[in-house]
Amino acid sequence: MKFSKRSFLVLILFGLIGQVAWSVENMFFNSFMFETMQTENTLGAITLMVQLSGIVATVVTLIAGTLSDKIGNRRKLISIGYIIWGVTVAIFGFISPGAFERMLGLEIEAAATVALYVAVVADCVMTLFGSTANDAAFNAWITDNTCERNRGRIESIVSILPLIAMLIVSGGFGILVGLLTYPVVFLLLGIAISLSGVLGIFLIKDSESLTKNGGFRDIFYGFRPSSIRFNKPFYTNLLIVCVYGIACQIFMPFLIIYMSKYLHFGELEYSIVFGAVILIGAVANLLLGRLSDKMRKSRAMYIAAFVFAAGLLLMYFSKGMSHTLNLITFGLSGLIMITGYIFISALTGATARDYTPEGAAGKLQGVRMIFSVLLPMLIGPAIGNAINKALNISLENPGADAMTTTYVPAPHIFLAAAAAAILIPLLIRLHEAAVRRDIFKA
Repeated sequence: MKFSKRSFLVLILFGLIGQVAWSVENMFFNSFMFETMQTENTLGAITLMVQLSGIVATVVTLIAGTLSDKIGNRRKLISIGYIIWGVTVAIFGFISPGAFERMLGLEIEAAATVALYVAVVADCVMTLFGSTANDAAFNAWITDNTCERNRGRIESIVSILPLIAMLIVSGGFGILVGLLTYPVVFLLLGIAISLSGVLGIFLIKDSESLTKNGGFRDIFYGFRPSSIRFNKPFYTNLLIVCVYGIACQIFMPFLIIYMSKYLHFGELEYSIVFGAVILIGAVANLLLGRLSDKMRKSRAMYIAAFVFAAGLLLMYFSKGMSHTLNLITFGLSGLIMITGYIFISALTGATARDYTPEGAAGKLQGVRMIFSVLLPMLIGPAIGNAINKALNISLENPGADAMTTTYVPAPHIFLAAAAAAILIPLLIRLHEAAVRRDIFKA
């Protein structure tokens, strides 16, 4: 199956815009809440937001993915979903304690608490439309339009898009916020997402092989014992995705806050660190992605898991030095981590598509989300926040606007993430055994 130039344009445009939106949610929604709604429950609310977002994303993807199979149309769900997704992102930046203080006549601390949990609900609404458009319909569209011969190359591009999005977000978002404020930047991002949805109406073309398939009873297709029994390599690969995702979510929701509040990096400093790390990591993984089509993917996963774990360990030790040395060592450690991080993502993503049963791309997106989003976002942030809370490192110089002194992320979250990553090779062995049995059965 040939992947056309038009398909490449759709892949880059909708993949990149979607990942920018998710990156802003994962990195700067948290920072926005921490800076503007600071109470003693702020990190706990951020953890709750990540967890609820994971639940919403999974349930919605199960339903929307099955719907896209049932109606035989990914294009409409992608386009309309992106349009509404942009509106919900634009609204998020206008949630503030001051607004609720004026509207409800509350004391500032009570208004901050209300704003905090309204933001959690707003994030869930945003996730509903984002998951419909991106996680369910767009991911199924990629599977429809690729084949086993080109998935390693295509998936390497798909896997690099989050890096480019992180580069755009971390490299420019913090600076833009300083210049324009959160509400204006969220508004501009929302407009960009909605405009891409409008373009999708004219650009996106569904695969000729896509037909109306199944019904809503297929929401449970991926949970049937027969589906698991006949597609064991698909599910063992998802176990790898799950543990890798948990490792990421232990530290990722707290990363920007850690760099700014614990390591005391300024906005420009952590933007430069992020930018350099992501740019070099993206180039490295483009080269690695081409190799993954020429070698056994599971063998390459061992290397990726080791690199990922090594980078996390080094990030833990990149502290307690001079400010300049912290910048350099944390940046180099982050480069090692991000290389392993994205290579695992590319390998497991291509493998999942390789072992997706024909005609089941939509209905299995929800199952994929359970392992790649729901479980990691429930378990990972809970572990990270428990570590942060137990160590109780106080916020230095909270400032006059802070309602209370609160704790900040601790470096031990990277140590815990590395411990989780060490489990990945054991699951790769399990996956290889499932593949061997599958080949023998065939």
